[in-house]
Amino acid sequence: MGRIISICNQKGGVGKTTTAINLSACLAQAGKKVLTIDFDPQANTTSGLGVDKRSLQATVYDLLMGERRVDEVICSTVVDNLSLLPTNVELAGAEIELISFPEREYILKGILVDLKYMYDYILIDCPPSLNILTVNALAASDTVLVPIQCEYFALEGLSQLMYTIELIRKNLNKRLELEGVVFTMYDSRTNLSAEVVEEVKGHLEKNVYRSIIPRNVRLSEAPSHGVPITLYDAKSKGSEAYISLAQEVIAKAM
Repeated sequence: MGRIISICNQKGGVGKTTTAINLSACLAQAGKKVLTIDFDPQANTTSGLGVDKRSLQATVYDLLMGERRVDEVICSTVVDNLSLLPTNVELAGAEIELISFPEREYILKGILVDLKYMYDYILIDCPPSLNILTVNALAASDTVLVPIQCEYFALEGLSQLMYTIELIRKNLNKRLELEGVVFTMYDSRTNLSAEVVEEVKGHLEKNVYRSIIPRNVRLSEAPSHGVPITLYDAKSKGSEAYISLAQEVIAKAM
């Protein structure tokens, strides 16, 4: 049975979608069967994996509304072993429409009941806010992976997210655990990046990944080409960092 991992941070601009795209790709390239769910209405994970979000016939929105089956929505990507449940801007409407649904917090969980037996990993790219979509993702997940930008306000955002995870665990999903924190946009030229890393490690200890994602031009260029970093520039520091992170995630499951 596969592990369901939400990639989540209530703060935007922390490398959440970049991590969803590249960790998914690296897990798939390591021989794992992976499904990525784009649960963010911005749909950047969809386009970042080579799928044109403007020409989609069916999306995650249709799944949530009960209007399509999974096999009608799921699509292949530019990476072997990696499938995608794509989205587009329509998903933004789901937050309002789901209010009237019974058991609305568990709709995604119901969709994934059978899928988790078909994949080694299911990764969910959550929106950068605590809304009904994020709650659905966390209620369906085994663990939460938190990307944190190496900046001054990182700890403040982390404490808010940890509180949210505890609320979900208490009320909706007792098995939910912290997969780990991964540092992103690390700049070795600044003291601040190193200070943030050390401070978060002091708070979380074993739940911090050794792999650190650096600020990397090639990493920021890859999405505009619709490919993960390992296909855009396999020898870049960004590629090496995400390959290392994937290996840590795999090792943690053993």
